[in-house]
Amino acid sequence: MKLLPLSACLLFSLCLPLHAEVKPAAKSVRERMEAFVQDGSLSGAVTLLYHDGKVVSEEAVGLQDIASKTPMTKDSLFWIASMTKPITALAVMMLQDEGRLDINDPVEKHLPEFKNQMLIKEKTGEQTVLVKPARPITIKDLLTHTSGLVGSPPIGGDVMDALTLKEAAISYALSPLQFEPGAKWAYCNPGINTLGRIVEVAGGEDYAKFLEKRIFKPLGMKATTFWPRKKDLEHLATSYKPTADGKGLEPTNIRYMTEPYSNKKRSPMPAGGLFSTADDLLKLYVMLLNGGEVDGKRHISEKSLQLMTQNHTGDLKAGFADGMGMGLGFQVVKEPVGVTAMLSPGTYGHGGAHGTQGWIDPTKKTIYIMLIQRAGLKNGDASPMRQAFQEAGAAMILKP
Repeated sequence: MKLLPLSACLLFSLCLPLHAEVKPAAKSVRERMEAFVQDGSLSGAVTLLYHDGKVVSEEAVGLQDIASKTPMTKDSLFWIASMTKPITALAVMMLQDEGRLDINDPVEKHLPEFKNQMLIKEKTGEQTVLVKPARPITIKDLLTHTSGLVGSPPIGGDVMDALTLKEAAISYALSPLQFEPGAKWAYCNPGINTLGRIVEVAGGEDYAKFLEKRIFKPLGMKATTFWPRKKDLEHLATSYKPTADGKGLEPTNIRYMTEPYSNKKRSPMPAGGLFSTADDLLKLYVMLLNGGEVDGKRHISEKSLQLMTQNHTGDLKAGFADGMGMGLGFQVVKEPVGVTAMLSPGTYGHGGAHGTQGWIDPTKKTIYIMLIQRAGLKNGDASPMRQAFQEAGAAMILKP
């Protein structure tokens, strides 16, 4: 190859555009999350990015509590809300592994109160016509939000808080189905709470004790609980909502839960009652990413995990973001688009009511955990916070 003389090289360089566009460096996870704190959208956040066997980013920004100016820390405790749902589903699948139930079982096989449940055929004025459904609801229907059970508790949230899971399940069974089982996807907290009762019946012990004995203790999830102790509450991130004028944030309560949160008389809510930390959730998600085992111990069979993380709702519209399907307790990315554009097809996870998010990308061997306490988001699963975190995280793991 013939080399150009130095003078020619200099001439060539002078011919380059003087105003060639230089793309700004991508902002880091910390910078992206701090922007939401600075503009008043968030009080603070904890994010954790795990890739290819190691934590590559763990950030705590902003304040855990605005009034006391307590800084957010990596061990801050969050109400993870509906991120509880996949954990309840995991308990169900453990029982399937042991032959104590089958997800295709009719719910009435384990909970007789669901026998002869009726279906709303039509409503005319004050009159409701009830008919027998084509088939009874199954455990799988509950896991995929396709059961047709009443979407909200038939009794007020403050009362439901005091009911045992047995009593709550009876109230759901007495309510007629809203649609034929399997006909559509409709997010259903009572369905997941019913699964908690099935865990008690099939597992032979209280739902919360089952989770502690079979999931939290074996995985070392010491901070995860339905009832944070008084000393744990010192680390609890306060939940906030926008002020009426939209110019700031003000504290808000946790829906469906009466204080004090440490009161064990309050029933554990399988659909959304857990508190946890980023590090605790990582322990759970690493086990799942590893195919159901960690440190040489298997917690769930590969077959059951595959069932949990594949789409079971076909072409039904499912989830709260575009391109989603429903697994067993997990939401599953069918087509990466919008807020999931940086994720692989088959990525699975779940969000929570106050914006918390946890997603596992098995193709890229990546885990995204974002913990915030922000009520009033238009769509927690498609929030600008989630998108910003995942974009920054994806850019980070793509760096050479």
